[in-house]
Amino acid sequence: MSFVSWPPSLTPEQLEHLTLLATTYALAHSLLYLPPHEPNTPPPPAPVSAIHAPLSLFPTPIPRVLFHRAQRLQRAYNNLYARVALDTAFLDEVMGTGPTGAGAVDEFTGALWKAWKASREEGPVQTWHLGLFRSDYLLHQPEGAKEIELKQVEFNTISSSFGALSEQVSKLHRHLQATTHYFDSSSLLQPGNFPPNDTIAVLAAGLAEAHTAYGNPSASILFVVQPDERNIFDQRLLEYELLEKHNIHVHRRTFAQLAEHAHLSATRTLHISPLPAIPSSSATHEISVVYYRAGYTPTDYPTPQVYDTRLLLERSRAIQCPSLALQLAGGKKVQEVLTRPGVLERFLDRAEDIEEVRASWVRMWGLDASADDVPIAGASAEGVGKDDEPAGTRCARARAQDLVLKPQREGGGNNVYKQAIPPFLDTLPARERAAWIAMELIKPPRGVGGYLVRAGGGEAGVMRAEVVSELGIFGWALFGGEGRGGVAKKAEVGWLVRTKGEGVNEGGVAAGFSVLDSVLLVD
Repeated sequence: MSFVSWPPSLTPEQLEHLTLLATTYALAHSLLYLPPHEPNTPPPPAPVSAIHAPLSLFPTPIPRVLFHRAQRLQRAYNNLYARVALDTAFLDEVMGTGPTGAGAVDEFTGALWKAWKASREEGPVQTWHLGLFRSDYLLHQPEGAKEIELKQVEFNTISSSFGALSEQVSKLHRHLQATTHYFDSSSLLQPGNFPPNDTIAVLAAGLAEAHTAYGNPSASILFVVQPDERNIFDQRLLEYELLEKHNIHVHRRTFAQLAEHAHLSATRTLHISPLPAIPSSSATHEISVVYYRAGYTPTDYPTPQVYDTRLLLERSRAIQCPSLALQLAGGKKVQEVLTRPGVLERFLDRAEDIEEVRASWVRMWGLDASADDVPIAGASAEGVGKDDEPAGTRCARARAQDLVLKPQREGGGNNVYKQAIPPFLDTLPARERAAWIAMELIKPPRGVGGYLVRAGGGEAGVMRAEVVSELGIFGWALFGGEGRGGVAKKAEVGWLVRTKGEGVNEGGVAAGFSVLDSVLLVD
């Protein structure tokens, strides 16, 4: 198909009707956010209103063969990152505080690594790890290229959000097709081109498998959450699935609440006390699995005491999702090091997996890299930048228009793009270069459009714009327990699509950069 012809044209009346159907469906099916509250005022103790999440009226066309390739790749990526998390020597070298580690120059990474080291020195009482993963991709079609490729943006090992809401938006698009046939605006909008999306059930199944591995059916799962969380419905849908389908109770706590109400027994069993305002028949709740929807950004650790709380959870018998090792494995520096010659073979055995995973990458390198470690001809970029700058930095200056710089951060809003790179490099302290990677920009097909509805609608209503869509594939893996070096159980689950206006660099929905979307398979 020609992406330039997407989305189909609608009359103003048709567009208004679709928008009404979409927003009312969203409000009826938990495709919701809590509304923002006034700055410097606490939110109400119980929500009194909600707004629909940002959404797209039409699904996004994705080549069928590339969608299935992304699903197939998730199996290899599940194995890859599980094995990276179990390779202590590798993580110490890449993310630790030694001379080659990102933790030596990035304070946040260093603090996480030190907490992990402290837990190792005490000796673990729990060897199982649970990862709920999401691998994010963009379609890649440089100018003049005929073929469309699939290229990975990043691999998320902590707080991989929007799984539940992505399932709801895929159902929304099926509903619009069933009720309106999209006004027969495109022959592509057929039920067989809307792939199933059962992310909620399978992510919950991963948490339930870890709960079973823990060994106490009466224990509960702990969700560690951010205060004033607006994306609460994405989390609640998982919570309800765990209770209704698996009879597992969930308790939600912030780090601040856990500092007061979490403690370990002599056997390092994790217990949390009921919150004072919540009546409970139990004095404490034993925790089987700790699922982090917080803890991925330095702002989640405003004081050293929060790191102490994270370490307490890590030291416990509860299975961590993710463990500190697995969170470190998801760092951007690990992503870059894996692309170096021979490193991937350390973790994957099957030649087909190695070939497909490597084909999903664009070129990347560290800003502190020597010319031999920059995978680009003429990497030394002589005459560019300062004489004492390493080749990785000089190459980033020379190729700035085709690059993005990424730090060891999650959550959106941290990257540096194109023309902003040279002045940023002018101010970046030399010792911090080791914490940054340069990554070639993925170049999506041009001319793809979409109808975007912002959160809550607002006065703008629906907006037509040229867009870029990012495909995320979810998976989970339970690994490392009982002395096993491999993955005990794993699954490739559902998917999400996040769509943003062309020219918008970041892609985070919660950060306000994009809308939730779904897949339309095309041949």
